[in-house]
Amino acid sequence: METDLRRTWTEINLDHLLYNYHALRERIGKTVKFLGVVKADAYGHGAVQVAKTLQDAGADYLAVSSLDEARELRNHDIIMPILILGHTPPEQVGELIRMNITQAVSAEAKAEEYSAEAVKCQGTLNIHIKVDTGMSRLGFLCDGAHFEGGVARIAHSCALPGLHAEGIFTHFAVSDEPGEEENAYTKEQFALFCHVIDALKEQGCTFPIRHCANSGAVAYHPEMWLDMVRPGILLYGLSQMADVLGLKPVMSLKTNVSTIKTYEAGTTISYGRLFKTEERTRVGVLPIGYADGFFRSLSNIYQVMTEDGKAPILGRICMDMCMVDLTSCPNVAVGSEVEIFGMKNSANVMAQMAQTIPYEITCAVSKRVPRVYYRNGKILERKLWIDD
Repeated sequence: METDLRRTWTEINLDHLLYNYHALRERIGKTVKFLGVVKADAYGHGAVQVAKTLQDAGADYLAVSSLDEARELRNHDIIMPILILGHTPPEQVGELIRMNITQAVSAEAKAEEYSAEAVKCQGTLNIHIKVDTGMSRLGFLCDGAHFEGGVARIAHSCALPGLHAEGIFTHFAVSDEPGEEENAYTKEQFALFCHVIDALKEQGCTFPIRHCANSGAVAYHPEMWLDMVRPGILLYGLSQMADVLGLKPVMSLKTNVSTIKTYEAGTTISYGRLFKTEERTRVGVLPIGYADGFFRSLSNIYQVMTEDGKAPILGRICMDMCMVDLTSCPNVAVGSEVEIFGMKNSANVMAQMAQTIPYEITCAVSKRVPRVYYRNGKILERKLWIDD
């Protein structure tokens, strides 16, 4: 499909991705494996290009949420190990084995179903056991009264035919949040995880890869790195943790000025007439709205970045466009580039104003917004997801 890419677009800086990867690699050291989390289309950045970049850079593993996400990577020449963190129906075990995909196993019943299918396929499914240490989502229950039974169920699952238990992992709930209570909870989760591993070892059940360090633990808890770390948001240079570590944002969301009009004092702007000009005001129309991922909750409070500095949003953000105050931006003209978020206008700040997290900001950028990939300062690929 043809597009001029000048309505609204994202720029994905793969040089920044590489910078972040190498900075995190140096931080964890040579003996710890590196798993890059590329689920949800790499948090909106584009899983294929991100995975290719990490594969070429020497990362050890990738993580996705579903078989469809894993299949997309395999279909684009990604040959490195891939872990599916979410559920895969047992009838797809043959496909997992054929594509050499590792599957997370979070319960004994799932392990038994996967084992039966693997035996039927006359193959071996690589698995990582997930332990619920306090996220209260997926995983074998092993806390308190569940400990002995949970350990026994894990040991039984690992011994089933057709399964190879390569790894064991857990997920932290608040490792990225400051505070004594949060820090103590993360340490409790880690202690329980280590207790489970030790108990399994006494039964002769060991794992080549033990992992629990998500972005928060990579940033704040080096004692929890174990055999492999799983940075997600850090890899994309977002969150306060990324700022502390000096990482660079990989995604920028940009648009341009499509129209400029001057209104007299007392003019109301956009749906609901929530904004009224107090003086003669130079108003720019931007071809970006909530259908592109620019949250309506940012109406009347957010500021975009122009060559002359910040320009406030006026009134409600519409589905396909929004209005900004250009009165103090004399050099901004029709066609001028505007940054919604990126290097000059942090997505962290945008997330805070929208009362959400930067994960949601990048994941929300819609499929109709083209992705433009940069490598070595030059355009590597332009990707538009809307079909002809």
